[in-house]
Amino acid sequence: MPDRAPRRLALGGPGPVRALAAGALALTALTACSAGEGTGRQLNVFAAASLTDVFTDLAEEFEDRHPRTEVVLNFAGSSDLAVQINSGAPADVFAAADTATMDRVVEGEGLDADWSAEHGERGVVFATNTLRIAVPPGNPAGIGELADLAGEGATVAFCAEEVPCGAATAEALGEAGLEITPDTYEENVRAVLTKVELGEVDAGLVYATDVASAGERVEGVEFAEAGAAVNEYPVGVVSTTSDAGLAADWVELVRSGTGAKALDEAGFSAVGVEGHSSAHEQT
Repeated sequence: MPDRAPRRLALGGPGPVRALAAGALALTALTACSAGEGTGRQLNVFAAASLTDVFTDLAEEFEDRHPRTEVVLNFAGSSDLAVQINSGAPADVFAAADTATMDRVVEGEGLDADWSAEHGERGVVFATNTLRIAVPPGNPAGIGELADLAGEGATVAFCAEEVPCGAATAEALGEAGLEITPDTYEENVRAVLTKVELGEVDAGLVYATDVASAGERVEGVEFAEAGAAVNEYPVGVVSTTSDAGLAADWVELVRSGTGAKALDEAGFSAVGVEGHSSAHEQT
């Protein structure tokens, strides 16, 4: 395994940052090549922010299985990553937090044609995830259900509507017949989680996996309407890949028993792994 841990990039913010993301990634790739001459291959994995913990762990496993290979992880909101890929950013693999975002990449011819011909033109779904209400320890605002987020005095954070967790939030609110304007819209689900962890809001809608990753820093509140907004996570090899075989190996790891175990431990429900029964099966 390489001596240094996989590098994580967090691009895809609002305004000029988003516009410059592809260029920044290209510069990063060039810098990495010049600084790491002789270190072997590099795999650029673009993944939804909610996959941060599990993909970081899998990157170490992948590097162990592929000596002289460095995994570079770019985590951000799926919609921002899709824009980067469709703008020609040097990605090898894309894992989105919903199928609608992957479809936008497919429409932009962002997935590798040969890989898609064998595995599916919309990528392959490898996991599902559901929403939870995240609250600070002790739940000081007494949030017990989705309708409580509409109560007077409750401060709330949602994901921006254009990212998958925001779309899932809208679906859940629609199922509940609620119209809630949050105090803040955040660019990805990890930003919402951070607001709750810091006590800046009374509650935020995040994924079950984010509650699990936060440990004792937040509490999670289940709510009935979450079942109407289950997110499916697809993954695929990107058309700009410089090593389709290596990229396919990453997808294979994610969809293997090892990947399923890591996903399950992170709170996801693994999909499509023969013989694997997740502890987080969602209905």
